[in-house]
Amino acid sequence: MKLPTYVPAKAAPPDLPGNVQGLDPAYLHYPTDLVQSVATPPGDGEPITALTETFTTPPPDMSRNAYWQTLNKALGSDFQMDIATDAGDGYPAKFNTVIAGGTIPDLVWFPPNQFLQHVPELLEAKFHDLTPYLSGDAVKAYPNLANLPTYAWQTAVVNGKIWGVAVAYGRMGQVYLFDEDFWQPVGGPSFTSADDFLAKGKELLDVKRNKYVLELAAYNHCSHFAQWHGAPNKWRLEDGKLTYLYETDEWHAALEFLVKVAGAQLFWPDNTISTTTMMDLLQGGTIGAYVQSFPNYLNDSKQYNLPLTPVTPFPAAPGATPHWWYGYGSVGFTAISKQDDDKRVKTLLNVLNYLCAPMGTKERQLLDNGVEGVHYTLAGGDIHLTARGNAEVVSTAQPLDFLANGPQYLHIPSKPQTTSAIHRTETALMEIAVTDPTIGHYSAAYTNSFPGNYQNIVQYVTDLAAGHRSLSEWPSVLKAFQTGCGNQMRQEYEESLAKS
Repeated sequence: MKLPTYVPAKAAPPDLPGNVQGLDPAYLHYPTDLVQSVATPPGDGEPITALTETFTTPPPDMSRNAYWQTLNKALGSDFQMDIATDAGDGYPAKFNTVIAGGTIPDLVWFPPNQFLQHVPELLEAKFHDLTPYLSGDAVKAYPNLANLPTYAWQTAVVNGKIWGVAVAYGRMGQVYLFDEDFWQPVGGPSFTSADDFLAKGKELLDVKRNKYVLELAAYNHCSHFAQWHGAPNKWRLEDGKLTYLYETDEWHAALEFLVKVAGAQLFWPDNTISTTTMMDLLQGGTIGAYVQSFPNYLNDSKQYNLPLTPVTPFPAAPGATPHWWYGYGSVGFTAISKQDDDKRVKTLLNVLNYLCAPMGTKERQLLDNGVEGVHYTLAGGDIHLTARGNAEVVSTAQPLDFLANGPQYLHIPSKPQTTSAIHRTETALMEIAVTDPTIGHYSAAYTNSFPGNYQNIVQYVTDLAAGHRSLSEWPSVLKAFQTGCGNQMRQEYEESLAKS
């Protein structure tokens, strides 16, 4: 099996180029010379059913949703989404119910990190092996699919077969957001070492004025401290043998640094406030730094004035080489039910090809923004969503994007300087970026046993930062993780890596 051949799409060029390693192309203003990437509606007139998820407000029903109706017309079929929400057990519960019901939707999203059970067996029994349609040059029949980055396709491979269309997602992982005004008294958010970061944080701490340096999400910060010390991205692979992050000296050094930071009272003391409130605290100068996922940062950049500082100024200790962790580069893949015949499979792949249209195409303009005059207006060289656009496009596009999406791009409307700064930051981060070597490999222990054991680690780190646990307990906590899932995960991944 070969991964799909990468062929860059023909689209309006960006102002700042991306690359195949994951640097996102940047558009300082919305492009005007858009390309038509799909000549005719790809559907066959029959309804297309799909199972997906949303983390925002569910969209208005299709019957009163002009964006959804316009999409159906563009696709040539009614696109009927069954949408799970994060209420209750979220997507896994909905997924299990639908699969158990026997009638599988045409398109089913398989996320990489929601711990769905018995995935290899389920794929073999209920879904098409898409390797003949997508492997190597076969993908060229679907140009927008061929434009998806190679690293994204790795999550669509299980046991050496391509089981779905990769759902493209930015490869950028978590980042630190800094309030530059907060750090200005110490020369801004620039540091010669982790110890320099700690010393400047102590200088800026002002408990009487309720000004703290870091929001309290201890595990997120500890992950970054580990990166400053050069820790691997989940697993370190050497001579065919794997070592998990928690087993490394770099992680232990991060725990030690976390204790120093907590002892200096740099963390915001209340961990019960919402993410939105925390962003408001950052914007208001009450806290100095916040850990955020990169895609969420892009969304927040449209609402907040949020500077972003790369981690490259963080040589954590003499002789240490800082790392920064790439994300998956994908949110899984969308599989096609075996209840569809070969002709229908090709139709569905053409529909997914439409939904994967990149920035710079007419299809992406519609997918992201809806209809001009209804969902958005053009002003100052940029697109601005209307109230109806925010109500219909935003809520409908998110569950759609989990099924299929074009490669991530950078465009903050009316903020070209911010867009350029983010592109520069990505460039710097990629110079020290490392990948997880187990991406594209399946472990039953990861699916079945990792979630609970991971939460035990998160709780330990949280308690450590709060002063309720001690570093001397770490060896026993680590041993529990190893016996609970780590050793079995290592064995399964090493066996899979050896086969590949």
